[in-house]
Amino acid sequence: MGYLLHIANKNYSSWSLRPWALMRELGIPFDEMLTPFTDAEDNHARFAAFSPNAKVPCLVDGETTVWESLSIIEYLAERHPGVWPESPQARAWARSAAAEMHAGFTALRSRCPMNCALVLRLAGIDAPLGADLARIDALWRDGLERFSGPFLAGSRFTAVDAFFAPVALRWAGFGLPLSAQSAAYAERLLASAALREWRAAALEEPAEAGHEAQALAAGELVEDLRAPAHAAR
Repeated sequence: MGYLLHIANKNYSSWSLRPWALMRELGIPFDEMLTPFTDAEDNHARFAAFSPNAKVPCLVDGETTVWESLSIIEYLAERHPGVWPESPQARAWARSAAAEMHAGFTALRSRCPMNCALVLRLAGIDAPLGADLARIDALWRDGLERFSGPFLAGSRFTAVDAFFAPVALRWAGFGLPLSAQSAAYAERLLASAALREWRAAALEEPAEAGHEAQALAAGELVEDLRAPAHAAR
């Protein structure tokens, strides 16, 4: 038996993307089980059937169940090389940056909900969102300069890049202001094989009304990238 990774909609679930992208980029084999969000049923009960905290992602490895994205990453790091950078200095930096992403940036999460299918123009950037974006920009530039890129902690895609992958999608979807150096990094993330696969699959999913409304409330719709059959109605 191999790994089974439980995720939710690729269009909306930023937390699901993190371990999924890391495992794809590192070539760690796994099967995925996608349980979609829905307004018609009790999501908590459906997710509690496989996840102790009734949330995604959740990794099942035989008799072992691991929940919460950061815990899943550490579980994988104990079993596979390359999850974190090899250098102790880069590894410490990468773990700190990933933990900061895991615990913070609440304004970015709330004001710019992840939606791979929609391109929107924000009504404005308030002080909390501006502070989050400034911190992300500074953090990315620090990693790229300190470890010489092209990824945040050096030459390879590692867990810290997976943790910031949803930010790259938000940057693309909301046209968020970043420095040229950080914007180029976001483009590199979006060009990775994992994110290209994830985004393509997200555009094939049917729209879910609640998450669509949340994104559309954040700004003016510029473009819906989905095929008409899957677009919001």
